[in-house]
Order: sequence, then C-alpha cells, then structure tokens
Amino acid sequence: MSERQSPRATGDTTGRPPFARRSVPVIAALLVVVLLVAAGGYGYHRDELYFLAAGRHPAWGYVDQGPLTPLLARLATALAGDSLVVLRVLPALFMGLLVVVTALLAREFGGGRGAQALAAGCTAVSAIVLQTGHLLSTTTFDLLVWAVVAWLAVRALGTGGPPWLLVGLAAGIGLQNKPLVAFLLLGLLVGLVVAGPRQPLRDPWFWGAGLLALALWTPYLAWQAVHGWPQLELSGAIAAGGSTSSEPWWLVVPFQVVLVSPLLVPVWVAGLVALWRSRTYRLFPVAYAVLAVLFMVTGGKPYYLCGLYPVLLAAGAAPVLRWARAGHGRAGLLGAALVLSALTNATLMLPVVPVAALRDTPVTAMVPDVGETVGWPELAGTVAGVVAAQPAGAVVLTRNYGEAGAVQRFAPGVPVVSGHNSYADWGVPPDSADTSVVIGYGPEVLRQWFGSVEPAAVIDNGIGLDNQEQGRTVWVCRDPVASWTTLWPRIRHVG
Repeated sequence: MSERQSPRATGDTTGRPPFARRSVPVIAALLVVVLLVAAGGYGYHRDELYFLAAGRHPAWGYVDQGPLTPLLARLATALAGDSLVVLRVLPALFMGLLVVVTALLAREFGGGRGAQALAAGCTAVSAIVLQTGHLLSTTTFDLLVWAVVAWLAVRALGTGGPPWLLVGLAAGIGLQNKPLVAFLLLGLLVGLVVAGPRQPLRDPWFWGAGLLALALWTPYLAWQAVHGWPQLELSGAIAAGGSTSSEPWWLVVPFQVVLVSPLLVPVWVAGLVALWRSRTYRLFPVAYAVLAVLFMVTGGKPYYLCGLYPVLLAAGAAPVLRWARAGHGRAGLLGAALVLSALTNATLMLPVVPVAALRDTPVTAMVPDVGETVGWPELAGTVAGVVAAQPAGAVVLTRNYGEAGAVQRFAPGVPVVSGHNSYADWGVPPDSADTSVVIGYGPEVLRQWFGSVEPAAVIDNGIGLDNQEQGRTVWVCRDPVASWTTLWPRIRHVG
C-alpha cells in the first residue's frame, strides 16, 4: 500500500508498505541528538529533583506516581552520579523511539515511506515531545507507552489471539509509571463497544490482556490501598488547580492546538477524519472524544490527551501528503509548517534563549515549566548560609518537594525535610530540633507551629526571573508549639 491510501478498512495485516528505513531512523536520531545537546541547559526541573530523592527511597508506589520514573533516576545516578545530562539521556532516547513507533503506526494505517517520514517529522517537532524529551518526567515514558499500546492494539485488531497479550504487557509496564494508561485502555474499550470492531470483545485473549495489565499494576494498587489512596487526593488537588500545569476545564479542548503545533493541527485533524472513516480504526476517534470529555469533567490536565497524537499524526500523514502532492506550492507550505513548528517549539521548550535573557522574553509566561529549571543552586546556597548561622541541630523545612530536592542536591550536608507528597514519608525532624530554617510558607502559617518566627534571607535566582521561588523569604523558626511527631500530620500535604 502507498501513502495515497487511507487507513485500511479491514484488519488484514498482509501487504503492509515497506518501512521507511532510511528517513525515519535519521529523523529519530536527529531528535535524540538535539535533545542530548540541550540536556545540560538551564538546570534541574523541580520534578527531577523529586525523582532523584524518590530514587533513594525505592518503593512499589509513591503518593503521586508509580515506581518506574524514580527507578530510572536512580539508574542514572548509579551510572554517572549527579549528572544532569545523564539523567536526561533516557528521555531523549524514549522520544527517539516514539518517532519510530509513530512511523510504524503510519505503516499500519497504509502509509508508504513518505507518509511514515511525515508522521515521524511531525512527531519530532511537536511541542510536547520536545518538552518531555528534554526532562525526566512521568509524562516522558507515558507518551511512549501510549503510542506502543496503540501500535500493538492496531496489530492485534488484525490478528486477534495471543498478540493482545503484548498490549496488556505494555500497558502493565506503563501503569508502573502513572495511572493514565488505564484511561487509554478505558477509552479504547469504549471505542470498541461504540464503534467496533467488536470481535475483540469475544476474544478471550483480549480479556486476558486486561488481566495481565491489572496483575502487573497490582503492587502499586496495593501500595496505594495501604497508604489510604493518596493518588485520589492528589487528583482532587489537581482538579482544584493545585499544580503548575493545571488549567480550567474549558481549556482542555482549546489547549490541544498547541500540544503539537498550531501549524500542524490540520495533520492530526486529518487523522481523526481518516480514522473515523475506517471501519476498523474508528475506535480511536471515539476514545479521543471520550477522554477529552472525561478529563474536562474530572479536572484533568489538558496534556493528558497528548498520548493519542502519535496515532492521529500517523493516520493523518497519508491524506495530508496526498493533498500536498496534488497542487502547486502545497508541498512548500507543508515543509514551511514543519520548519516553523520546529523553530518555535524548540525556542519555547528547549534552553535556546540564554538564561540571563529569559526574564525579558515571554518564554516562561508561555511555558511555566521552563522557569522551574532556574535558580535551584542559588536557593540551596541561600538556605545553607542561613543554616550555618544557626545552632547545631537546626533542620530545614520546605513547603514543596522542589525546594527540598534542591537543598539535598546542592547542599547535601544540610538536613532537610518536607511534608509535601512522598517527602513526608522520608523523615520527620527529631523532637530535639527546636530551630528550623523554613522556606515556602508565610508567617501566618508558621506562627501556628512555632513560638518565634523571624525573616533571615530572601531567595534570589540572580537573574531576576519570576518563578515560584523568586523573592520568597527564608525564615528562622524556634520553639515548636508541640513535638514534631504531633505537628507532622498538620505539615504533610498532597498536591
């Protein structure tokens, strides 16, 4: 089959077009190289600092995630110590694999070498791919898992039987990272029920795949159950806007315009249309619509839908390429859209702008996560300086895991605790600690816990960049009103 053909109307897996062995690996390799070159730019993201800490406390689960990403962070530190570049090697490689899987999806949908290359190119320049490929995050692996599950599901639709177990295996591994894969499985199941094909619903291997995924997820579910299901509390906090990347429910759909690129929206919209017109693959547009509504209703983040874009880009590549070849100048427009998307997204998502100039650009206003990669060494240095001026035994208490992780990473000799998410389980100050250096809280809260609250310093990242920590006061607090064991349930929080 050639790129002139839309997704196949049957599940027949014979006669697939040849794989684009020359172009797709080159596109994937170029993406990996770009991400590795950019890996050392700016600094750690607050989440990366948290994963480094979590990796030192291996468990079957955490308040806000499964065990996989912290294990990857631990692997990176075991191999190369505290190397920011090495920490980001796996994210870069995962995104390179994502490009290849997207091309394989395009091949399954009947796209020839040109369509596979276009799908791979659109994926490689996507905003969400560049952003998550630059940082170690749960989203990085989740994005790859969604694409792999979709690819394996497309293949299993054509064969039935044991290949469904590969879908369950991939989903089960993904569920060790974060629960979002369960929503993908739910969306695909609803798609099969609503739009078909319904043959998998009568296939015991299909249901066996679900049981396999559940079995692999069980240790994490058991951890959550033992600890009172904190993930549900976290979901409520996200729905209430308690996250940097939280958005109002009504922005879930409009936000999709920027996840890939505004200029490439026609490609994935063409994919939605092509999949809807196919009898075999109509489940994917149904799943997309179901999940969009579900995330709006539950207060999910807009980027939760990003895992379906490799499928949509793969399906839309062939019809868009056919359109481009049918008229004079259209190929140039498509090429310009790819180049402009690459330049714009790279400027926003990668450390292209010199750090000293960030404050004078709209980058951090448009992508707040960029601002969360600046200023951590300065914060840790300021806090360590305040601690050095206190009596022996002083402990640092932070409001969030980014601040705690920064102190651990850049001032390793300073004892630090936090009540935020799983940090609350990793240590409580001894009751003998009557002096605390505190950051992240206001004085009105601190006076409920301490008899003496005095300002000692102000955090300054050195470039005047307005992020969450810039300008915060470092407090010296003495005379706790109760023992730390008594105070800790009031200090710990999920968000």
